[in-house]
Order: sequence, then C-alpha cells, then structure tokens
Amino acid sequence: MMGGSLWISHGASEAVFRGRSFITVLPLALLLPTVRVSAQFIASPLDCQKTCVCASNIVSCSKMNLTNVPIALPTYTAVLDLSFNDITKLRAEWTPAALTRLHTLLLSHNGLTFLSSEAFVYVTKLRYLDLSSNGLRLLDEFIFEPLEHLEVLLLYNNRISQIDRSAFSGLVNLQRLYLSQNMITRFPLELVRERSRLETLRLLDVSSNRIKALPLHELQALPAWIKNGLYFHNNSLPCSCEVHEMVARWHLKELSSVMDFKDSHTCVLPGPQKEKMAILDLDKVYLNCSEVKILDKEAYLEQFLVLDCDTREKDMKKCWVLPGNIPVSPLDKTFVVRPDDSLQIGPLKAEDSGVYTCYANSDSLNETIYVTVMVFNSTKSGGLENLKTAYTTLVACLISIVMILIYLYLTPCQCACCPGQGLTKSDAGDSLHSSTVSISQAHEETGQERVEGGGFAYRHAAFLQHKEQLEQNGRLNPIGEEDEEWQGDNTERRRSNTESVSSVCSDTPMVV
Repeated sequence: MMGGSLWISHGASEAVFRGRSFITVLPLALLLPTVRVSAQFIASPLDCQKTCVCASNIVSCSKMNLTNVPIALPTYTAVLDLSFNDITKLRAEWTPAALTRLHTLLLSHNGLTFLSSEAFVYVTKLRYLDLSSNGLRLLDEFIFEPLEHLEVLLLYNNRISQIDRSAFSGLVNLQRLYLSQNMITRFPLELVRERSRLETLRLLDVSSNRIKALPLHELQALPAWIKNGLYFHNNSLPCSCEVHEMVARWHLKELSSVMDFKDSHTCVLPGPQKEKMAILDLDKVYLNCSEVKILDKEAYLEQFLVLDCDTREKDMKKCWVLPGNIPVSPLDKTFVVRPDDSLQIGPLKAEDSGVYTCYANSDSLNETIYVTVMVFNSTKSGGLENLKTAYTTLVACLISIVMILIYLYLTPCQCACCPGQGLTKSDAGDSLHSSTVSISQAHEETGQERVEGGGFAYRHAAFLQHKEQLEQNGRLNPIGEEDEEWQGDNTERRRSNTESVSSVCSDTPMVV
C-alpha cells in the first residue's frame, strides 16, 4: 500500500511539474514569431566564415538567403555582391559607415521593391550598380543624384512604369543605362536630347517595353554615335512608313542598334489581331513604303555647304579628302575643316561637285564616310528669276492668243448680211462696189425666204470690182465674163459665173 501511495504521489508530482513547464514554455513559444519578424530588420554582422566569402577587397554574400545587408562591412571593400538573396528594401541605414572604396554593388535577383532616397549617400564612389531582376516599380526624383561617378546602371527586368524626369540627373559620368524588360510607355528623350543630354551616355537600352510612339524627328537628328547605342527593338510601335524610313536609314548606316537586332525590330499592324511584322519589310509587303537611300548633298553656285563626318563613335580622329583624292590644304580658304571636324565648302563653284571622303579611326573602329555633292550651274536666286521669267512669257502668250480670238470672233460685223443689218440697194454708181447677197439656187427658184430673226438661211457676200480690172478679190477671172450688174429696180440678178469668187462675211473687207 505504501508503495502504491508513493507511486501515486510521484505520478502526481510529475504531472504538476509538466503542467508548470507547459505554462512556462507557452509564452516563449508565442514570442518566437515576434523575434523572427524583428530579426528581419536587424542585420547580422558580417561573417566571412559562414555567410560570406571575403577575398581581399571583395565581399561576396550571394545566394545566402539574406534579408538584410550585413553590418560592419570593411571600409576597404571595393566589390560587394549581394545578388540572389531576399533583400526587399534598401534603406538609408544599410551601411552606417561610408564605403569610400566601393565601386561595384550587385543587388540583382533580390525582389527589391523599395529604394530609399538616401540609399546611396555613403557609397558615392560607385561606378557599377546592378539592380536588375527585381520588383522596382518607380524611380523617384534625384534618387541616383549622389552617384556622380557611376558609369553603368542596370535596371532591366523590373516592373518600372514610372520614371521621374530628374531620376538620372547628377549622373554626369554615366555611359550605359539598361532599362529593357520593364513596363515603360514613354521614351526618355531627355536623356539624349541636346540640351538635357547625359554627355557621356553611350548606350541606352529601352527595348522590350510598352513604348507605342517614338519621337522620330528628334531621333533622326541625333548624331550617329548616339544612335549607334540606342536600342528600342521589341516594343509595340504601330507600323508606318516613317518608322520604316528611320530604321532603314540606321540599317544603311550599319548602326549596331539595328544591325545586332535586325529581326527584333518589329511593329504592330492595324487590326484587332495585333499582328507583328518586321519593320524593314514594310516596303515590300504591307505599306509599300518607298525604298530608302542615303541622300546626297545638293547646292547652288555661290552658296556655302557644311559636310558632317557623322561617325558611329564620338571621339575619333577624322581626315577629309577632296574629289580626286586631294587632301585639304590649310591654305585653301574654299575648303575649311571646322573645330567639330565638319568640312565647310564655299562659295561653291561648278567644279566643286564630286565625292568627298571622311576617314575616321580610333583604337577599336575604322570608318569611311562618302558624301556626294552636286552643285547646280546657277545661283538659287537666279534660278528663281529664270522661273519667273518663264511664267511671265507663258502668260503673255496666253493673253495674246485670247486677244486674237476676241478680235476674230467678237468684233462687231460691218457687213450688210449680219443680223440686224438691213439690206439696202446702193446707188447705181456704187453698184460695182456694193455688197450683194447671193442665194442658193433653191432659194432663187422659190423666192427669198427669210428665216426667223430677220436673216437668210444661207448668206454669202460677193465683193465685185470694175470689169476693166483683171483681178477679182485678188484672183483672176478665169473665163473673162463680165461681172454681175443690177438691172434697174429689178431685185433679181443674173446668176453669177460658177467660178466667180465670193467671200464669206468678214470683218476685214478687202480694200479695192
């Protein structure tokens, strides 16, 4: 019995101990999630043995499931690799101490959704920043302004749809900017426009976005060395001959942005199906756009002409050669090489026509540019004057013709046979010089019949001369018969000789 009671008491005491332990452990278990959540905002110190690899001035913490940047980074760190982690926010205090030697920061594949406006205050010496393959949606104003030494900025494969116009201000040394594979709908023209352009920018990639319109005229006016690094393929551009002309010109110029991605330069055909088509094929199939050729220079006598050596690289050594393979002489004032390496010609002469050649070379590229100049054998103002003279002569000819027609057909008729002119018999003395009306044989038999309006159906006027004269209206009488004479008051006259000459009623009677 005692053993049994002892066993019961021992079991009871063990149960009580277990109950107290459960009560004590339960609050600790409830606090664990809070500790884990707070740990996400508390960065752990750098551990070069377990979480990171430290090699001289390189610190690599890639693929370590980090949620924050390790603290206490060495001040001599030059390269920091934090790619392929779970760092979703880059706060201002991610590095409390300035890293004055850090020139490369890798933060790709982290799911970043937030960048503090002061995130780069302590790393102003950065030259290479990789923020690609994250979840960034917008770029605030002046966010990269402290990075005045930055040369390469990778922002591709994010969800960026909004970019403040001042987001990249201050990047005075930026050379390459990658914005492809985002949701951008507006082309960032301010980055390449003359007044606001980033002077050192060599490459701007906005391919694979949602851009539906390009500032074509502004892009065409850019220097070739900028267009050579401007990538805009695989966007939702509507098909048009203007887009085809620009892309075709860049292709003829052998610019890398078109040559390297020729098949990716597509446009969207109108219609509900949104079918895509290669831009360079628009002149063959759909829009029947004109074939694009590089235009030659045309000018007139006495003008000044400037030829640009538009190369695919910015700083190249350039040399001009005149037609006939003649180098430009510093003493020749007609051909002057300007400070921007363009060639000024003028005042132009007819013999200045020909092919001008610009040879450009650098450490990585040799380029030859041919410019064909055609000088018209007239001044521009002279050509206009000649054109005006031709028009004046034509107008004068037309006026002369109109006046002749008016004179022939609209001059009042003075003949007795004209409408409104009564037929009166002249005196006998004037009978040979009077006009008579000859009526057809049918009317002679049936009598004179007047038509409505007071005239005759057939009217001919014969101008008679003295029978002593051998000519009648300028012609000889072939049979020598006497002319018709009026028979007193008799209104009938003898039939005239069939060969006698009668003239149609004219406003210019012959003078006898």
